[in-house]
Amino acid sequence: MKRLTGLALGAALVALATTAGCSGEHAAPAGDAASPATDRAKADPSRYLSQPLVTEIYTADPSAHVWDGKIYVYPSHDIDGPTPEDDLGAHFEMRDYRVLSMDSIGGKVTTHPVALDVKDVPWADKQMWAPDAARKNGTYFLYFPAKDKQGAFRIGVATSKSPTGPFQANPQPIKGSFSIDPAVFTDEDGKSYMIFGGIWGGQLQRNVTGSYDPDGSKTDLEAPDKPALAPKIAAMADDMMEFAEKPRDVLVLDASGKPILGGDTDRRFFEAAWMHKYQGRYYLSYSTGDTHYLVYATGTSPYGPFTYQGRILEPVEGWTSHHSIVEWDGRWWLFYADTQLSGTTRLRNVKVTELFYNKDGTIRTINPMLK
Repeated sequence: MKRLTGLALGAALVALATTAGCSGEHAAPAGDAASPATDRAKADPSRYLSQPLVTEIYTADPSAHVWDGKIYVYPSHDIDGPTPEDDLGAHFEMRDYRVLSMDSIGGKVTTHPVALDVKDVPWADKQMWAPDAARKNGTYFLYFPAKDKQGAFRIGVATSKSPTGPFQANPQPIKGSFSIDPAVFTDEDGKSYMIFGGIWGGQLQRNVTGSYDPDGSKTDLEAPDKPALAPKIAAMADDMMEFAEKPRDVLVLDASGKPILGGDTDRRFFEAAWMHKYQGRYYLSYSTGDTHYLVYATGTSPYGPFTYQGRILEPVEGWTSHHSIVEWDGRWWLFYADTQLSGTTRLRNVKVTELFYNKDGTIRTINPMLK
């Protein structure tokens, strides 16, 4: 990918930020390989429903939260590493996290300094993938997946007294954790749950026996006529540092009450689970991965079962869709990412658009492309 430096880069970023209507306050650190390219900066922004929240670094997998009237987004921080692209995501070589914040959607976005770096996590080796965050009793918790020294994904936790960090990581991953994409949902009664997991590079299929199998399937259960692998859920302990129970499956059923099958790639779970609540119902949303949809199912308990309902987002430009849904100022918002700035799978940019419900509680499908 062609990179810009010095005045040329600054001019391109200013022009693109003006088009987007949002820009970050802090420049990317020296040597950061994530710098938008000239040809992409000149691309017609009117093709896209929404514009990047920030342009000085690449960001993906946005987990958004509203605390004290302010919006905080916890994304992955994409970098342009040397690893060739493959189906297991080895080219997603992220190594740190940086938090985004804004006082209002559509307003100025601040890109904060590094909140946590892989070198400061004793058990982690590489690939700091999609994180999430939670708050309890004045402490902020950053949950993150990373590969350990044996190449297995585990989920870690780090804490801070500030929502933007820096965060101090626990010396060990959460006991009993595995796979990727932690998302912590806190119910109205104050009880919190972690939903997590992902197939293919997310390794869920290599943990079906309760321990990591490095020689397990590269994709899924390889049984398209059997129930698909499910995301996992576990209630969090009172201190938010460990699971309070053994993780269990979150079942996703079709309209007839039968489990979604592994071969139903337009509807089966792949990765990126997120949970929110609307008008008393629980909404489980997730990515279908290789078919590139964001879809959702509804249920009456955070444990499920959930009944498949439909699509939230049609395919974006780029391979992956990883999102969050949050209410702010009486309206609902979908945070997602695409590759508008780079045109490269591994280098993404976070976006936001309004999400609408129908009177029956179903979600209106969003098309991220206008042309």
